[in-house]
Amino acid sequence: MEKRTLIKYEDVEICQQELIILKNIDFEVHCGEFIFLLGKVGSGKSSLLKSFYGEALVSAGSAQVFDYNVRKMKKSEIPFLRRKFGIVFQDFQLLTDRTVNQNLEFVLRATGWKDKNAIASQIENVLQQVGMATKDYKMPHQLSGGEQQRVVIARALLNSPEIILADEPTGNLDPEAGTELVELLHQISLAGTTVIMATHNMNWVDKFQARVLRCENEKLSEVEAPPNLPKGEASNSLIFS
Repeated sequence: MEKRTLIKYEDVEICQQELIILKNIDFEVHCGEFIFLLGKVGSGKSSLLKSFYGEALVSAGSAQVFDYNVRKMKKSEIPFLRRKFGIVFQDFQLLTDRTVNQNLEFVLRATGWKDKNAIASQIENVLQQVGMATKDYKMPHQLSGGEQQRVVIARALLNSPEIILADEPTGNLDPEAGTELVELLHQISLAGTTVIMATHNMNWVDKFQARVLRCENEKLSEVEAPPNLPKGEASNSLIFS
């Protein structure tokens, strides 16, 4: 059975401040995929992610994201589009003066949740998913970097998004914590939520089965694994040859 298409780009061009960042983009994203978006710093990875939710300009081509035509979308529609995404940043962006529980409650109330019991239940659910159920009372500074990023993933899951966008989520973590985090994101994709993870760290490609895309020279291309390796285990030489 063919999986539902969530994003479809045809001959798309993406600009930031009138500069062309990526061009001639043709690709689709389907429900439940785990995708590595590879590329060096400045190659356009973040701009591509931002184009999905209306923060980077799609200046040419056809760009369909969920049921929205991104090029013709009204400004009033952008908040509704963005609620379909969960976003994981490299630098956490947690509220430092609030507990884990209060950080998550703030997001739910800001997105229209009002019922106290429903809020408490949803917070418990997402913290359970990321292995942080016993840390809800702690302040961000009392958590390790890996724990803080797990809370960020919990925050991204709060409104049951169809896609999680993770932009260099392991950039501030040690290798062990980074591996655990990517494993968590991979498990989330296996449960049905699409995950697109931007990174310049090629080591993850050898460790996790995934679809691999590369940003390079203003182009987006699909990276195919060699015939003797499962998809998602492409060699480093293949990625940036």
